[in-house]
Amino acid sequence: MPGLIRGVARTAAIAGTATAVSNRVSRRQAGRWAEQEQQQQQQQYAEAPPQQYAEPPAPQATMDDKLAQLKELGELKAAGVLSELEFEQQKDRILNG
Repeated sequence: MPGLIRGVARTAAIAGTATAVSNRVSRRQAGRWAEQEQQQQQQQYAEAPPQQYAEPPAPQATMDDKLAQLKELGELKAAGVLSELEFEQQKDRILNG
């Protein structure tokens, strides 16, 4: 019986040592992978050009807006506020601009 207990104790010691070594290797490997991943992310960030955002385009006047402006322009011309030349210039600006 003493030989059996000695064998079981030896097996337990070997298994415990193997588990401890395996855990240490796993932690070390995970640390290395995390470090490599962090370095890759830093390189990608350093290599990426800063993003520049363009100004959004000015909103286009809808046809209803243009018609309302033209109607108001016609009323100003009829009231004598605008000359024929001023009316044509403003009309051209509204339609083309």
